[in-house]
Amino acid sequence: MTGYGKAEGVVGTRKYSIEVRSLNSKQFDLSTRIPAMFREKEMFLRKLLRSRVIRGKCDFFLFYELDSNDVKHEINYPIVESYIDQLKAVKTSSGAEDSALLALAMRMPEALSSPKEELDDKSWQEIESLVLEALDKFDTFRETEGASIEADLKKGVDFIRSCSTTLDPLLEARQKRVRERIKSNLEEVIDSSSIDENRFEQEVFFYIEKQDVSEERSRLAAHCAHFEEIMTGAPGQGKKLGFVAQEIGREINTLGSKANDADIQKVVVQMKDELEKIKEQILNTL
Repeated sequence: MTGYGKAEGVVGTRKYSIEVRSLNSKQFDLSTRIPAMFREKEMFLRKLLRSRVIRGKCDFFLFYELDSNDVKHEINYPIVESYIDQLKAVKTSSGAEDSALLALAMRMPEALSSPKEELDDKSWQEIESLVLEALDKFDTFRETEGASIEADLKKGVDFIRSCSTTLDPLLEARQKRVRERIKSNLEEVIDSSSIDENRFEQEVFFYIEKQDVSEERSRLAAHCAHFEEIMTGAPGQGKKLGFVAQEIGREINTLGSKANDADIQKVVVQMKDELEKIKEQILNTL
């Protein structure tokens, strides 16, 4: 699920920035960018982020601003001198100037070293507080977006319900047309006075029953109610909403296959279009 949170603060002499971002993804996929001195805390951070983010493609950034006091590189004199001695041995064949030997030596591996920084407990506690602050803002961002998604989903379900309701007069008109068409076809081949009304009604009923969609509409209404019930339930119901949306789609497809009427088919297409919007929104829910 999409989310973003950021926290900044001064710890010791450094200004730290923490960022947490996430995008839609079926699984939890975490990428971290942290300074080397925090590597020992990486597993803790990953566990914390998994428990709070839950799902999504997540990026975590922890960095601080450098100043002149942070530059602590030192020259490894014995190693540099050894490089210079070796370079002097090949000076004649290479044709290098004496002034260039030092520059070459300084570019060699391990010519410079920097002392390993240690992370003290007090500093880590303050940095951990910044991480939790960023995650709290991250949660607030997702709660705001979640409320908007919930409103869109409810609006979509209500639209599908209203479409189902608009079918009442269309189904009644279709039934009337079917009756008239069957009777007209019969009268073309036999005299109207010879038609057995009871048998005619049975045949009309049999034909109309094959196109009856009352069960599909009843199940559709139940699925829509179940969908809204899940939305108001516990967190982490995204997959359930996806399953119920599939069931809603199945009933809509059956309505379309039984439509046999242009006006009814138009309503079915509107319902399908709205359901696709619902499915897209479900991808961004937990």
